[in-house]
Amino acid sequence: MRVAAATGSHTGTSARVLDAERRAWREDGFFVRSGVFSVPELEALRIAAERVGAEAARLATRAGRAYQIDGNRYADVGAVTVQYEHEPGSSTLRVVEPFHHLDPLFERLVGDPRIVTPMCDLVGVERVALWTDKLNLKRAERGSGFQWHQDSPYWAHACEHLGRLPNVMLALDDADEENGCLRVVRGSHRRGVLSGREGEGVLGPLFTDPRAFDAADAVPAVLRAGSLLFFSPHSVHGSEPNHSERARRACVLTYQPPGFDMFKQVGRREWARPSTA
Repeated sequence: MRVAAATGSHTGTSARVLDAERRAWREDGFFVRSGVFSVPELEALRIAAERVGAEAARLATRAGRAYQIDGNRYADVGAVTVQYEHEPGSSTLRVVEPFHHLDPLFERLVGDPRIVTPMCDLVGVERVALWTDKLNLKRAERGSGFQWHQDSPYWAHACEHLGRLPNVMLALDDADEENGCLRVVRGSHRRGVLSGREGEGVLGPLFTDPRAFDAADAVPAVLRAGSLLFFSPHSVHGSEPNHSERARRACVLTYQPPGFDMFKQVGRREWARPSTA
């Protein structure tokens, strides 16, 4: 079974969360919208993603604080954390978080009405604030996978409104099982924060104990580029490595109620629901 997707322009009144989407959010913990971003928009966003990757790599090399956790390499440059691919000595970037401030196109994306409008509905407010954002690069033939995890345990130390941090992932490339698409465990969000993997390194507790959910309920998020996957911060998700010849780049944006600072950056970024929505 694959994640089902709704199609349409998702602009104006159609950007509001539909009843069927709200049911899927409540019961499954996620829903998909296809065809939200156009081919020209995607071409520009892919170019911008490469600019961000190049800039993050440059900053990490010149001024980054390099370190390792559980054998994997990271570098912090101010508020930005760069994760490298898992092969020993690899200089290939895996994740950049946060990243939107590194390029004007992504600066605009985080306030796009096609994202802000449904996020207002999911948070239950007329105005939302950005919590965090990350760029997943998932390079062809070498993009590593992500173990099963929830996002909420990662944020628990810094936030008291864990259940009001919806994620949206924009697929910059076509995503399928061949190039390591995201997999989401249907219904896993209903029990809130689940137990982590103890005794498996420093980061083990941030990965979900396999006894706490049923992996048979996992469904692949097979997405066309330009699609949006909305998923709960409590949804268990992960992905396999990318062994294909195609990249699987995506950006994940997370929102919250207004009046709160961003997760890693100083200050607040807020947007009201567009009056035409």
